[in-house]
Amino acid sequence: MTDAKMAPERRGAAEQLPLAFEHGSATGRDDLLVSERMAAAVSIVDAWPDWPSPVVILTGPEGSGKSHLAQIFRDASGAVDIVPRSGEGASEAAAGGAVVFEDADRSGFDEVELFHVINAVRQHGTTLLITSRSFPPSWNVALPDLRSRLKAATVVEIGAPDEELLGHLITKLFADRQLYIDDKIVGYIVSRMERSFAAAQLVVDRMDKLALARRAKISRSLAAEVLEMLEAADGRE
Repeated sequence: MTDAKMAPERRGAAEQLPLAFEHGSATGRDDLLVSERMAAAVSIVDAWPDWPSPVVILTGPEGSGKSHLAQIFRDASGAVDIVPRSGEGASEAAAGGAVVFEDADRSGFDEVELFHVINAVRQHGTTLLITSRSFPPSWNVALPDLRSRLKAATVVEIGAPDEELLGHLITKLFADRQLYIDDKIVGYIVSRMERSFAAAQLVVDRMDKLALARRAKISRSLAAEVLEMLEAADGRE
């Protein structure tokens, strides 16, 4: 079977690849790729429980490693997940130990309940890790007391990746799938892809699924086809 590009009309049902990520990546501390852009976020998570404030907010673009860091924090602290909504016991959980609230900017939360969560953390000497794609001022919080509490939190930003980090990330994502990729192919992908963690995840996911559908090897021609497919899809949006 050839790795050559197939015309769109020849693509069968097996190659109608879903966008959803079904493959879990390794999320241990030793699996974390640390770059200058992640150094501050990694340092604050590693420093637990000696935090400068009981509430830490990690911000960064989709796929930037926030969830990986949240899992490292869970492993270290025994933290449980919460969503601050009335009647769901979030403040009670915060009073009992470390807690994690992921995707605050899109999960939705009750402002009064999040205020109670932060108060519980402060009063009982526990800790709260929040992740978000955006900074707290953009959450449009109306409750003045909650705005004040969020201003007192430690906010750490994870920046967009550079070429070196993207290359390491692509290699790692393939390794998570027990696949080897040549460094030259990695360089080819990085030089032509969107510079984001989410794009790296999508490219690897698409290449893996297309290779499986065709029973083909991971190759430069396969990478070129996937990148072309994704560029075409972006153009239709």
